[in-house]
Amino acid sequence: MTRIGGDVVVETLRALGADTVFGLPGQHALGLFEALRRTDSLRVISSRVENNLAFAADGHARARLAADPHGPVPVTPMIVSTGPGALLTLAALQESRAASVPVLGISSQIPVAGLGGGRHGYLHELPDQQASFRDVVKSTHVVRSVSQLPSALREAWTSAATAPYGPAWVEIPQDVLLAPAQLPPLTDVSAAPAPPQPLPELVAEAAKLLAGAENPVILAGGGALRAGAHDALRGLAETLRAPVVSTFGGKGVFPWEHELSAQSWMEDWHTTQLLADADVLLVLGSGLGELSSNYREFAPRGRIVQVEADLGKLESNYPALGIHADVRRFLEALRVPARTADGRAENAVRQLLSRVESRLDSQDLAAERKLIEDVRAALPTGTQTFWDMTIAAYWAWSAWNPDGAPMHTAQGAGGLGYGLPGALGAAAAGVRAVAVSGDGGAMYGLAELATTVQHDLDVTWLLIDDGGYGILREYLTGAFGRTTGTELARPDFVALAESFGIPARRSSLPTVRADLAEAVRTPGPSVVVLPAVLKMFAATHLA
Repeated sequence: MTRIGGDVVVETLRALGADTVFGLPGQHALGLFEALRRTDSLRVISSRVENNLAFAADGHARARLAADPHGPVPVTPMIVSTGPGALLTLAALQESRAASVPVLGISSQIPVAGLGGGRHGYLHELPDQQASFRDVVKSTHVVRSVSQLPSALREAWTSAATAPYGPAWVEIPQDVLLAPAQLPPLTDVSAAPAPPQPLPELVAEAAKLLAGAENPVILAGGGALRAGAHDALRGLAETLRAPVVSTFGGKGVFPWEHELSAQSWMEDWHTTQLLADADVLLVLGSGLGELSSNYREFAPRGRIVQVEADLGKLESNYPALGIHADVRRFLEALRVPARTADGRAENAVRQLLSRVESRLDSQDLAAERKLIEDVRAALPTGTQTFWDMTIAAYWAWSAWNPDGAPMHTAQGAGGLGYGLPGALGAAAAGVRAVAVSGDGGAMYGLAELATTVQHDLDVTWLLIDDGGYGILREYLTGAFGRTTGTELARPDFVALAESFGIPARRSSLPTVRADLAEAVRTPGPSVVVLPAVLKMFAATHLA
């Protein structure tokens, strides 16, 4: 057969390291899907809705990064068609950008002659499709000839895989995908993204500040987790005898039960005070944004050293000694003298966690706390979880013990519908995955039950049915004493799952641990529906 532009795309992706692509066909992308049909070197995972397809690519990249944080950056390609198909991915790409997930979005386009016009009358035509993505993704690339394909894809791959990771976007016109390829077959296209290295003088200044600190504290964010800084962080914490707080995005980078682990109660005022009281606060891979600063209530009284791969986040919220660097590279370059263990840091951690426990004990939250414990206990070691924006996830941000079970959430951008498609993306990587959604968020992704069956993906979906948008119900009631638009009609989720041929069961709070454990043991897709109305813990400030 005559090789076409679509074949060059497939060859380039394979040479760059892709083995799986997430794709949904469309009229302008036919040349690319024909090329995918011809090859046996790339597995194609479909979906029913483009936004879910992009969430699945995000989940696939996160799962592979969690499984091997020191390996090649797992850029995950996602292919959609022009106009409506492309635009439907925007919300998911916003999450990938906010959470620094390496996704490579590839979209078809109208023929080259029509680019930039917006008046040619092509189906799916936009005046400037690229403009819709420019402020959402890290970089955009438009190809106008077959010869440009390898370099454009390599540039986009490098962009996605360069810390801070994030989505890149490539647009390829219909006629380029169908054009005869004059290039020889490609097998040696490589990308070598270099992580940002810290400046030695700044590392030395950070070491000086930490060595002189009497009360150092470490805040470990998502950048530390993505950098694979687990061992280096633990070594530094034990050398400094410094408490470690993990942000919601950094959960899992530091052992949850370690004597220096202050865990992740970022919305608890006692944790905010622990961070504020540090004479030197070392912030690793966090921009100290809204959630990490307890909704801007954090007011540091000491110095901040902020290490961040995203240059734009340095000192964006608080003055600091800003160090633009990959967190693991910084920690590997840092040299500080070891402190004698005098028990002060360990005592501070114990007191903090005791205060958190007492605060929770003073509220009627036994059901919610037990649910998180039961879900955690039901999962085999290493099970990766994908949480939608639901009350259970808000609890898990703070309370979930991530040791041996990486946790992924949509709290980067906060959009609904992440749980099931994120988990099916992980399952496509061969990772045992569990999704947790509320009934409101579940309605965004119900169609993907068909995807789990079609590809026989090993996904368990815990669907907590409280009859509406539970967290918004709480927010509106708390602010105005009443709700609007939060109560939802919904289907019989068990019957619906069974109509797809998926084993499903209706659970209860007393039985959810056993029900979920049994579902996880069941090969292939499975669904557990838990009717329950959950409450959030009250945000309490010190007097």
